[in-house]
Formats: sequence, C-alpha cells, structure tokens
Amino acid sequence: MACNIGRLDRVLRILVGIILIGLAMAGLIQRWGWLGLVPVISAILGWCPGYMMLGLSTRPR
Repeated sequence: MACNIGRLDRVLRILVGIILIGLAMAGLIQRWGWLGLVPVISAILGWCPGYMMLGLSTRPR
C-alpha cells in the first residue's frame, strides 16, 4: 500500500469530509453525509484505492 495522495489532496479530502460529517450531524443533509468518513480515512492513510486502480497519484515524485 504505497502512498498515492499528495499534501493538497489530503487537505482537500479532510475539509470535504469534515464538512459532510458536520452537515450530517447538524441534520442539514441526510445519512449519506456520513460518507464523508471515506475521504477523511483515505487522507489519514495517504492511500486511495480508486487512484491505485486508475494508476493515478497526486504525490510528488
């Protein structure tokens, strides 16, 4: 499991994830807001399985 997520990508994933989770907790969006956990977890791990399958990486060489 090699890291394939760069710094900016990680920051954006965490922001989007936290916003989605916050909106779900506030009741402004329905349960699907909890899917915000997916980008947060991938940012913490530094690895995205979708990027791996597509052969992509936002991490500098």
